[in-house]
Amino acid sequence: MPLCPCYYLPSPSLPMLKTQVVRKPENPGLAVVPPLTEEARQELIGRSALRKASVRLLPLIGLGYGIAYMDRVNVSFAALQMNRQLNFSATVFGLGAGLFFLSYAALEIPSNLLLMRFGARRWLARIMVTWGLISMAMIFVRTPVEFCVMRLLLGAAEAGFFPGVIFYLMQWFPAGSRAKAVSRFYIAWPLSSTVMGALAGWLMHQDGRLHLAGWQWLLLAEGLPAVLMSIAFLVGLPDSPAKAKWLTEDERAWILRKLMEESETRGHGKHGLAEAFGDGRVWLLGGFFFCVLLASYGYAFSAPALVQQVTGLSTTLVGFIIAGLGVAGALAMLGNGWDSDRTGERFWHIVTPLVLMAAGYVAVGLSVSPMIVLPALVLVVAGNAAVHGPVWTIPAEFLQGKSAAAGVATINMIAILGGFVGPYWMGVSKDATGTLQRGLLTIAAPSLLAAALMVVLWRKWPPGRMALRADSR
Repeated sequence: MPLCPCYYLPSPSLPMLKTQVVRKPENPGLAVVPPLTEEARQELIGRSALRKASVRLLPLIGLGYGIAYMDRVNVSFAALQMNRQLNFSATVFGLGAGLFFLSYAALEIPSNLLLMRFGARRWLARIMVTWGLISMAMIFVRTPVEFCVMRLLLGAAEAGFFPGVIFYLMQWFPAGSRAKAVSRFYIAWPLSSTVMGALAGWLMHQDGRLHLAGWQWLLLAEGLPAVLMSIAFLVGLPDSPAKAKWLTEDERAWILRKLMEESETRGHGKHGLAEAFGDGRVWLLGGFFFCVLLASYGYAFSAPALVQQVTGLSTTLVGFIIAGLGVAGALAMLGNGWDSDRTGERFWHIVTPLVLMAAGYVAVGLSVSPMIVLPALVLVVAGNAAVHGPVWTIPAEFLQGKSAAAGVATINMIAILGGFVGPYWMGVSKDATGTLQRGLLTIAAPSLLAAALMVVLWRKWPPGRMALRADSR
């Protein structure tokens, strides 16, 4: 006998619930499966919404940021040939490498405000095509002045990309999922070192092909993907959840409601530009990231030369070592971000990696043995990468609306200045001492200072009070 007609249980994304009626083959009677509770239904809708957002947005954004980081620091590999061929001293190279961050910092806040005006899709695509073209134009550099000018232009072109992405993700992922989301897109940073390291040796060995030096092939080949990715951003990146056609109405409503609920728990004070600039937490976080990026970029622009100096290996093998370090950083970033969201704990997930990073710098600075330096570099890279997922959840706890765009940009504007100081300091130190080790030893200090600033932030604004209104602080 055929089964009787029945209603099927709808997917969690549908607004109506009906009772499913089935006939058990072994029992001629009817069994009624109780409907899902509204709470369970909303949980399923939320999981579906965040899963779709993760799959649709994070790989695209991550790929874009990976290309940005690669174009930002690929001169560290190019320098192995370029400095010798163009007679650049370590100080000249460090200055040019660092100047990128000055123009980047100067245009950070205007760029984020323009993102709000024109939408993430168009503005981030504009950033990518501009920096891609300028990165490729670096092949025409011949003098120190030209090198410095092109680095300034590259920084101006890329300004606002990272804080724009952080602000964009704040419009999609609730606080409990944000560390994982940031880690999943930010993993492109250490993985870009893996890709860059794996390709650098082969590209540098194209020296003389079509009358281009190996370092020119490197800059040309690694600048082109940014131009191509700008098209992908225009096509695949919705400006907000409200404009995402791949979300159902229920999923879209769930994201918007969750973010609204979080906004309401922070209070109803003003959230404009003045509030962002006048908030002590913004400047404290800016100082924190200044120290982190000083140490990070001090290492990043010196890494290929350091590994080659310590090991004596060829450019290709040095590239593979840098690639392996990038994998270690990616694993540390994912693991720390996942565990921070799982436990809800942020403080120790930020401070512990910083202490490990400082210990790595001390070991690198005091030794010339590959058996000590290379494991210590694992600590440096893994510690640096692990910090960023948990710490970028903090601004969203007290910033919203226009203050979020301005606040995140202000934090990154202060922070990115560390990107100027780090490479320039390493260049001066190298010319003064003849070795990179002493410079790396000294940048253990800002790593520890960053940990101290986080202690100050946590003591003055504990997590339970982080979201207090501006008028009640």
